[in-house]
Amino acid sequence: MKGKTIVVKLGTSVLTGGSRHLDRGHMVELVRQCASLHRAGHQIIVVTSAAIAAGREHLGFPELASTMANKQMLAAVGQTQLIQTWQSLFNLYGLHVGQILLTRADLEDRERYLNARDTLRALLAHRIIPVINENDAVATNEIKVGDNDNLSARAAILAEADLLILLTDQKGLFTADPRNDPKAQLIEEVQTIDDTLRKLAGGSIGGLGTGGMATKLQAADVARRAGIDVVIATGQVPEVIGRLAEGDRIGTRFPALATPLESRKRWILAGPPPHGEIHIDAGAVKAVREKGSSLLPKGIVRIEGRFRRGEAVRIVNPEGRELARGICRYDALDLNRIKGQHSEQIESVLGYGYGNVAIHRDDLVLL
Repeated sequence: MKGKTIVVKLGTSVLTGGSRHLDRGHMVELVRQCASLHRAGHQIIVVTSAAIAAGREHLGFPELASTMANKQMLAAVGQTQLIQTWQSLFNLYGLHVGQILLTRADLEDRERYLNARDTLRALLAHRIIPVINENDAVATNEIKVGDNDNLSARAAILAEADLLILLTDQKGLFTADPRNDPKAQLIEEVQTIDDTLRKLAGGSIGGLGTGGMATKLQAADVARRAGIDVVIATGQVPEVIGRLAEGDRIGTRFPALATPLESRKRWILAGPPPHGEIHIDAGAVKAVREKGSSLLPKGIVRIEGRFRRGEAVRIVNPEGRELARGICRYDALDLNRIKGQHSEQIESVLGYGYGNVAIHRDDLVLL
């Protein structure tokens, strides 16, 4: 099986077994499964819940008023306990972890989004397991993603993942609430998410987490539109993570609506209007149009407009016609400094670098 990028979201109910304590025995089993996939050549990202639950446990379950400040305090204490636990468990298998704490603001601001993406890619490139959670210790209602289901979908998009696994205490999405209707049947595959399906999604059972089936449905819809397969399944099935990676029919699967590349290129064409122009020479035109190459600084002749890193730009040929559109890895000021330079000179000119291309082929659409 070809190596995949797999995001595994672990809900509070999975990590606690429905109790008030972290179920470390079950956590080490989940880590073992992730480590097995990692050894097989896959890239694994863990989105973890249970920071507040871990904080309560560490402090001896204090009686606290349900205020934002108290929740943030518990999250601040719990995050340190949670990451230490993940680190110690993955270390059993010779693997390192790196923590990424995010808020909605990090994902909505383009510059911060790109920085988060670059950090995530760097961790994966060095075979380090990213462990992602919402930064509850500082997040307010205005900047919270709100639940780790939707956070995991956005993390999957950041990583350009192939598969998002949402593990919970439920077997998947049912035709009715299985707690109340003995005739409820598991829905094995969903092709269309509509209002009827949304009505089937109920809330969280145990009250330990912030996400129920409704938020998982939202996450599945976001991720599959970005070209990512999604599965909702119970974390109690033996070897569940590996079996889902192999394509076993467990839980409820939401097939991707498009490949990630197709989806991204449609976004480039349908997204915000270009913020500037990059004029390139004939050699760069041939490389981009005929060879399918990325756009290198060497082929850039002139920059027009003011644009930031991560914004869309027009790529213009020597005759003044628009050849392509793309997402630039450097802002206009930086490109003006490195245009005409070889890629290996970027860091010496700027003092830093975001890669050796101006626009990567995956971020470029020929017109």
